[in-house]
Amino acid sequence: MAKEKINKGRRRFIFTVLGGSGLAIGLYLGFGGERSHTLEESWAGDPHDWKPNAWLRVEPDGAVTVRVNHSEMGQGVTTGLPTILADELEADWAKVRFEIAPVEEVYKNPAMGVQMTGGSTSTPTSWDILRQAGAVAREMLISAAAQSWQVPRAQCRARQGRVIHVPSKRTLSYGNLASEAARIEPPKTVALKNPKDFRLIGKSPRRLDGREKVEGRAVYGIDVNLPGMLTATMIHPPVLGDRVAQIDATTARSMPGVKQVAAIETGVFVAAETFWQAVSAAEAVNVTWADGGRRGLSSDKLWARWEELSQSKEAKELEKKGEFLPAFESAARTVAAAYQVPFQAHATPEPMNCTVHLEKDRARVWVPTQSQDGAQEAVARLTGLAYDNIEIITTFLGGGFGRRGAADYVFEAVRIAQQLDRPVKMIWTREEDIKNDRYRPASYNRMEAALDDQGRPTAWRMRIVGPDAHAQEIPALLSSVVPYWVPRGLRDAAHWAGTKLMPGIMAGSGVKTGAVPFPYAIDNLLIEYVADDPGIPVGFWRSVGSSSTAFVIECFIDELAQAAGRDPVAFRLDLLQHLPRSQAVLKLAAEKAGWGTPPSEGIFRGAAVHEFHGTVVAMIADASIEDSGQIKIPRVVAAVDCGIVINPEIVKAQVSGGLIFGLTAALLGEVTFKNGQVEQSNFDDFPILTMDASPAIEVHLIDSQEPPSGVGEVGVPPIAPAVANAVSVAAGKRIRRLPIRLQQ
Repeated sequence: MAKEKINKGRRRFIFTVLGGSGLAIGLYLGFGGERSHTLEESWAGDPHDWKPNAWLRVEPDGAVTVRVNHSEMGQGVTTGLPTILADELEADWAKVRFEIAPVEEVYKNPAMGVQMTGGSTSTPTSWDILRQAGAVAREMLISAAAQSWQVPRAQCRARQGRVIHVPSKRTLSYGNLASEAARIEPPKTVALKNPKDFRLIGKSPRRLDGREKVEGRAVYGIDVNLPGMLTATMIHPPVLGDRVAQIDATTARSMPGVKQVAAIETGVFVAAETFWQAVSAAEAVNVTWADGGRRGLSSDKLWARWEELSQSKEAKELEKKGEFLPAFESAARTVAAAYQVPFQAHATPEPMNCTVHLEKDRARVWVPTQSQDGAQEAVARLTGLAYDNIEIITTFLGGGFGRRGAADYVFEAVRIAQQLDRPVKMIWTREEDIKNDRYRPASYNRMEAALDDQGRPTAWRMRIVGPDAHAQEIPALLSSVVPYWVPRGLRDAAHWAGTKLMPGIMAGSGVKTGAVPFPYAIDNLLIEYVADDPGIPVGFWRSVGSSSTAFVIECFIDELAQAAGRDPVAFRLDLLQHLPRSQAVLKLAAEKAGWGTPPSEGIFRGAAVHEFHGTVVAMIADASIEDSGQIKIPRVVAAVDCGIVINPEIVKAQVSGGLIFGLTAALLGEVTFKNGQVEQSNFDDFPILTMDASPAIEVHLIDSQEPPSGVGEVGVPPIAPAVANAVSVAAGKRIRRLPIRLQQ
């Protein structure tokens, strides 16, 4: 990863990338841009390199570097996004490189207004931008070659990193043409490739980050090492909401390598020469904690309260259609149930960490983050430094799953650095990581439905009770969305307004994901939300609300099919006639899984289908129950429609990875509370699905010419209901609570 060398003192408008032409590739978001820089300021490297726009650089040897404005956490954006640009550019894939973009207006995620990776938006928001960037550069290279040969431009073609003069077979490499191309006026319009002419898109070229990861050269946040650096760790309160009252660190301060033990807002830190010294000293620190008012919090009390709230008269209406009550009164049959979805930790392989080097008028931060703007805003708010003097260097992420969209660990690292005179890397232990997560919200879901005398559902009511991740997370990000030129005082006001006023406004916007708009064709519909935040930190968890709503909706649909005496897949297909893509993936998954033919003895099947941010996935899960009562999942078949497939192997890997992530939560994962404390602390009591327990996975892709949609999260939602439905058939009783346990 190249270290950015940017002159942060210069203020220009966003990249003058195309010399005033009508097609400004760099300007895809209409913010002010006073903080952004010219191409020469932003790109490190040889001044002779050709930089036609904000997204690529061509070096004299023909190497092409593509800037990636999204965080790489294993999902393959550092391969998938360069593939889009390289295909339009007609680049030689063997010479394509990537680098993670710095924090600039031009690199903001247009779906969010901040430089952030999440919501399965990386590919769909980059598709048009990167295709145009590559196509413009390609046309400029062709024009440069035509001028060099003094031949008609129409006689020239770009192919595999070279321009070919077709009649004479002469060729020039992109490296040879770079200096000449820099003098070409960018075209005002550009023709994009016909999909039938794609050479990289739809294939599976080698991953650009593969070798450095296999060889151990990839730099994750936890790998950062600076001269003179200290390493720190945190001691957080064992009870949610408690604060430091008193510290006894006499023993800890005398231990080898220890440099500082002190309190900050969120707990106590220990800084030492090495991580092991810091962790060892932390165990010797005695902290007296002040009661924060949550010591009576327990999971049992929460579930009892939410059950009561699910029957209350007051609720926020999320979606309503038709006349719900008359449909129930005239129903031939009604079905009611309650579903419970627990809190979940992210358990990222790499725990939270951040390295900070504070100088007199400058801050450099190395961080595995999903939110570059959020990290930079945290540094600016704490230090008072201008954005031009804050450099965020995004490392590889050892898993994100939404957790690294928050900046709490960046806040702590900066606070620690402010008390030291050396660079510091702050690392949470695994125990601190699990006990101080921003958890997937738990929810209690009361369900009711009405069926007519033909077994068709005529009414559906769903009431969701619990906290909302959007209400906690998004308000804190508000000041990050504000344009860079807005003064600090107004940004602080936006932060205050966001944290004080927006939680109530945002309540319900996260929990409804996957439920609103409602996928099934039922004429009378009522979906409601009762907000109840018990003070447990919650946040974005891979697929956000869909990980809960898909389980509830897809399991309850199975209950209705059973009540109607219908096949669960046929029942769904009848209710999805208005969604042909959902029908298509469900049919394909059922066909590939052999739905309708008897499975092997002792094997039972369950189905689920779900759409998340434009991608549709259906899953058929096989399940069996051992004599010991242990649940086994031998096989899962998935069918996916994500539009044009950029890289089939990456798509299959992402769907498979999401499936395993969701299956872990479905079978094993649960965070519980007692006396205000998180009861789980490590992989012994918060287990992760192991390879020997993982199913055989088949992923089948729908051939589509629609624009691509994201696949980083969509593998998570359908697996829990598919498995729960299969286990319900196997056990002869409905599974309505996660994680799946036969004794529930």
